[in-house]
Amino acid sequence: MSVESHFAHHHGVRIHYLDSRSGDSSLTPMLICPGLSETAEEYAELLAYLWPRRCVVLSFRGRGQSSTPSTGYDLQDHVMDIESVVESARLDRFHLFSYSRGVSYALGYASVHADRIASVLVQDYPAQHKQMPHGWADEYINDYLIPFGRTGNIRPEAVRGIQRESRQMDLQTPLHVRLLVLMGLLEGSLVTNEDVEIYKTMSPATQIRGFQFSGHDIRGAEKPLLFETIKSFLQE
Repeated sequence: MSVESHFAHHHGVRIHYLDSRSGDSSLTPMLICPGLSETAEEYAELLAYLWPRRCVVLSFRGRGQSSTPSTGYDLQDHVMDIESVVESARLDRFHLFSYSRGVSYALGYASVHADRIASVLVQDYPAQHKQMPHGWADEYINDYLIPFGRTGNIRPEAVRGIQRESRQMDLQTPLHVRLLVLMGLLEGSLVTNEDVEIYKTMSPATQIRGFQFSGHDIRGAEKPLLFETIKSFLQE
């Protein structure tokens, strides 16, 4: 497998993405939308696991090798990041996988580009775009990014932009494709029973997969089972 590194461009913002290319053109590709402070590089193992299926994964603005604009951190701005990568990578129809806050960006994209989506996979996040409360940015930077050495994954300017510009929005978009909801069953999961019921109303073909040894970080706690679950769903 050969993974290519590229940049998509949109209104002066460079969005970095990795593309595993296709080893089997009969397999529908998958686009991956990482979590809040994740980068494309952190999904290298999943790309290798799903080969020969082509996978494309991006680093959203302010993350990884992507640009860090001074403004532009609400939902629509991140949806434009996805749009620019889809265009640059020349993706036609694809599976859409997302984790944590990336779920809101992915659902925002799906709401306006339903014709491109083969299926949707969401990992441990409700169908909403959250407005971050006052003080969240400082807490996130000082209590998580700095102690865990992740300031290179997402710049503080981007964190502050997300707090400043994000607006609360429900994303209960009707999905006329299969939907897989991956959720942790331990404390720390961000998906409630009420969220599950909402997802069931969004697609008549909703599957729920709970991970009994996981909170929010399923990949950290149960990676082999998570990868296997994703691959099996894509093969159905």
